[in-house]
Amino acid sequence: MFSVLFWAVIAVIIAIDFILKGIALWKAGNRKDLGWFVALFILNTAGILPAIYLLFFQKKKRKK
Repeated sequence: MFSVLFWAVIAVIIAIDFILKGIALWKAGNRKDLGWFVALFILNTAGILPAIYLLFFQKKKRKK
């Protein structure tokens, strides 16, 4: 029914989602961003929400 290419694309999207979600959850947990942690944990957005958090909303560490 579906081609091998279709399933390969789905597998890549799932892998990227797991990687981004893991990194984003780790950083949100370390920074005690409870709202982001819960949203990232519950919502499945194919890597979109974790990417948004990692790119725009995580707090940057300041060097002293």
